[in-house]
Amino acid sequence: QVQLVKSGGGLVQAGGSLRLSCAASGTIFSINAMGWYRQAPGKQRELVARITSGGGTNYADSVKGRFTISRDNARTVYLQMNNLRPEDTAVYYCNANVNAANIIYWGQGTQVTVSS
Repeated sequence: QVQLVKSGGGLVQAGGSLRLSCAASGTIFSINAMGWYRQAPGKQRELVARITSGGGTNYADSVKGRFTISRDNARTVYLQMNNLRPEDTAVYYCNANVNAANIIYWGQGTQVTVSS
């Protein structure tokens, strides 16, 4: 079993910054990719940013230039969110694709609220 433990999130004014982190633990032989998704009320869950084991990244167009995904080791990933906008308000979820079977795990969501 794999656990994803997140930290960060909260309330910030527009233009502010927040940092999310997500640490994976458990039966992990390899992490193929980790990422962050978000879901706003009444909307579908969407990819925010993703980083692969090789360091490749991709971002939603709406966050390019403002958000940065990174990692400090094989099992912890960060999402630095700058210049936050009210439309970034959502529940953010950490996601990991692990092991040769490409099993997907989800962490508990964390609320990010950006006030105008």
